[in-house]
Amino acid sequence: CCETKVLRYRKVEQKGKTLYQIVLSKTPFYAECGGQTGDSGVIENANLKLEVLTTFKVNQLFVHRCQILNGEIEIGDEVTATIDVDRRNEIMVHHTSAHLLQAALINVVGDEVKQAGSQVEENRMRFDFTFSRAMTPAEVEKTEALMNKWIYEKYQVKTDVMDIEQAKLTGATALFGEKYDDVVRVVSITDGENCISKEFCAGTHAKSTGDLRLVKIVSEGAIAAGTRRIELVVS
Repeated sequence: CCETKVLRYRKVEQKGKTLYQIVLSKTPFYAECGGQTGDSGVIENANLKLEVLTTFKVNQLFVHRCQILNGEIEIGDEVTATIDVDRRNEIMVHHTSAHLLQAALINVVGDEVKQAGSQVEENRMRFDFTFSRAMTPAEVEKTEALMNKWIYEKYQVKTDVMDIEQAKLTGATALFGEKYDDVVRVVSITDGENCISKEFCAGTHAKSTGDLRLVKIVSEGAIAAGTRRIELVVS
């Protein structure tokens, strides 16, 4: 959580409800980006309580979509912004599972695999990738087993911030078509000697693969010619 101030807000009507889109002077909330859903939580003070339903970006502004639980909002209000930590943690483990999945797919079916999109939520993860055919049941089973092996082995999840050209030299994988800033975050999954995954990523992650518990692939199928989709859950 953090102490902050309401800079601006506006009312919006959504499905018959009056919601508020609020910009704060600073925020601990993660805004939806790179397939990861935005944080939820609470913004409050002694006279006001807002439930944050989600957080998203408009250009470089972090916007909190809220509903008022009690009180009235005013520009300049000093408030405490608190994320839903339990939900954030579940999002983190599902996001880390996406990195493990891409590494496992490359290991099982080859370098043809390239990420084509993802959606990370607190109770599921969807991963789209380029591949020319359906995976066999044995390949799906092997991919899942390899991920769970890495989870059991408790690989460290490490984040480094570096110049984009330096990041490219490390061999980190970038998402095709994605625009990156001059300074990027690189997320590596390693046991200290062996690195199984290294990707450009601005999302939130578990500190260790051991935090993921057990992963289960619940579906694998085509969404377009040459593009497959896997959905999985961390249980």
